[in-house]
Amino acid sequence: MVNNLSSRELRKLSRQIDPSSCNNQLRVAILGYRSTQFFSKFLLQAALIEGISLEIYEGDYQQVEMELLHPDSGLYQHHPRICLLLNSVSYMKKSFYKTVESERPFFAERYLERVEEYGEQLNSKDGSSLMVFNIPEKKDEVFGHFGHETASSFRYQVSQINAGLMKLAIKFPTLHIFDEAGWVSHYGLQSLADPAMYVNADVPYNLEAEAKLAQEVVNYMGVNTGKLKKCLILDLDNTLWGGIIGDDGVGGIQLGSLGIGKAFSDLQQWVKELKNRGIILAVCSKNVEATAQEPFLSHPEMVLKLEDIAVFVANWNNKADNIRYIQQILNIGFDSMVFLDDNPSERELVRKELPELTIPDLPEDPGLFLPYLSALGLFETFSFSPTDKNRTLQYRAEAERSSQQKNFTRLEDFLSQLKMKAEIIPFQERSLQRIVQLSQRSNQYNLQTHRYTEAEVIQLIEHPQLITLQISMEDKFGHHGLISLLAGRIQGQTLHITNWIMSCRVINKGVERAALNVLVGQAKEKGITRILGQYLPSPKNSMVEKHYESLGFQSLGNGNWELDLSSFSPLTHFISVNDSIS
Repeated sequence: MVNNLSSRELRKLSRQIDPSSCNNQLRVAILGYRSTQFFSKFLLQAALIEGISLEIYEGDYQQVEMELLHPDSGLYQHHPRICLLLNSVSYMKKSFYKTVESERPFFAERYLERVEEYGEQLNSKDGSSLMVFNIPEKKDEVFGHFGHETASSFRYQVSQINAGLMKLAIKFPTLHIFDEAGWVSHYGLQSLADPAMYVNADVPYNLEAEAKLAQEVVNYMGVNTGKLKKCLILDLDNTLWGGIIGDDGVGGIQLGSLGIGKAFSDLQQWVKELKNRGIILAVCSKNVEATAQEPFLSHPEMVLKLEDIAVFVANWNNKADNIRYIQQILNIGFDSMVFLDDNPSERELVRKELPELTIPDLPEDPGLFLPYLSALGLFETFSFSPTDKNRTLQYRAEAERSSQQKNFTRLEDFLSQLKMKAEIIPFQERSLQRIVQLSQRSNQYNLQTHRYTEAEVIQLIEHPQLITLQISMEDKFGHHGLISLLAGRIQGQTLHITNWIMSCRVINKGVERAALNVLVGQAKEKGITRILGQYLPSPKNSMVEKHYESLGFQSLGNGNWELDLSSFSPLTHFISVNDSIS
């Protein structure tokens, strides 16, 4: 992932990339209350390095309202998937001081009403997302510290705007916030600002800062193309705690609230919160397993416990081989995984064997681990659902399934004793976040690699000419949650499958066969005589190249497939299905 490349490095690296070779395309609009030409250029370059080809529409300087509220504007002719709205402290300040004093306490309220209108218009017109940059907060130049205590101060109104944006983002799933205020706080305004750039071009930052900002935005936007991290693999000695457990023993390792142990405890707390957010945790350590697990079981200052770890691997094997083993159990791509190890030589060995893996170069000082990792923005997401907290349990159960499957020579015998149950129902608004999340996270079992936005899902739910199916499943080991999506558009007597996605956790379980049986039943009730499907190859979905063929579809060429419903016989599987379609 791009991060902290200089403007020169961005330019040099991006020139080596042919945009037509990029795996992902994204239409983006950039609007600003400040000049955006340098930011736009760096955004395009940073995206190319990440394998994303951007089609950018850049609105005219400070023409935000004209672009967003006029349906015939260039913005709407571009049909962006994401519209970036860059705010400006300078513009806001001028607008504030032009406001009559009696209206200044309501400045934030008026601005937030306008943003809400922007988001609603963009969503209703194009189904697009609006990403609003919040506003860096500075010491009040007029009221000083008292600026926090009076609604008549600009400082107070900025804080109200930023708080109000967060509330709007919770209320409207298609509105997202880029935390420019947090970004400025991290780097420090003095290191980012360039008075000459501001005076001459209304650009608030120097060129290197604009390049940094663009890279961070690309990392955030990349979630929309499926580029997100799902798993954090942890070394132990001198990474998760100070010292070597095999030499120092439980009582000798460094953890807690004092000294350097505080740095390791803070890191563990961060890791724990990532796990609670849905990031899968794994351990990869050169150690004796019982020794490596001892701190998790008995050290009073350990924040992480064994139940937080989905896969625990501790032995003396090559770490790259152990990470391959972890990847096989989790069944996710190496590019979705992050590996933390304090040892530079170990990092380099793993990096050479597994180049797709993200391996941060941790600082030598453990006190800098967490600030360094936090600044990388490794685990960006556009969504969070309550089911994310169960992901560790789901993958621990998957490890048990994988272990038990080894006892069976025939897959059918293994599946028949799993006691699998599935609920197959139309898309539900209560499942909105999980549907969006599954479409964004699934790369391998994704027939057309289409990523849903919240607005698109709502449109699918309300569309009368669509059949949608969301599939949840459980077995004797536990609940998988919502693991598959299927959508089809009705045209006459034909159903065109527009999306078919499934979590890799349930591959080879028969879910696709159960789903097709229900889909065919729904189709026949609506007078449909044939179903058309399409496979669009991507660098990651080759595993579903024969998906339609395996389900009895006939090839029409060029990745298109047809199923004649007059000759269809229900497919066998070992799943008990509740398909209470309403």
